[in-house]
Amino acid sequence: MFREIAGLPGHVLVIHAAVALVPLLALLSAAYGVLPRWRPRLGWAVGILAVVTPIVTFVATQSGEALEQVLREKGYPADILDQVREHAEYGDTLLWFTLGLAVAALLLLALTSDHPRVPRLPSWIVPVLTVVVIVLAGAALVYVYLTGDSGAQAVWGTTL
Repeated sequence: MFREIAGLPGHVLVIHAAVALVPLLALLSAAYGVLPRWRPRLGWAVGILAVVTPIVTFVATQSGEALEQVLREKGYPADILDQVREHAEYGDTLLWFTLGLAVAALLLLALTSDHPRVPRLPSWIVPVLTVVVIVLAGAALVYVYLTGDSGAQAVWGTTL
């Protein structure tokens, strides 16, 4: 299912969405938490990104596993497969940080909304959740870089 899209390796196509959406989710959700006056303008984007980004990241990891299987079947050398394995481990970690960030961002959205059904909680909850969002956003940004860099090194090595 994740192996090919229109005859091209699916991973190569899907990763570009993850590379764009993870940093957007990280930056906009952190801005949403830190800049309360921007919340009305950022809320819709954070909500959409918090739903879409983990899905795209999951599809990227699954398509990467399918590509790794193809490389194994074609008998690629062990050193290249080791690089691919390292890249996959970074990608798996990125998926968990992205999922955590998305959940934290959605909770922050829910707790800062003016909806009458949201219970009144202690005033310290939103700042603490904002710190959680910022930490997870930072981790997601680091891991999207590490994942992308390790993938590029596996493909291009030092030829750039």
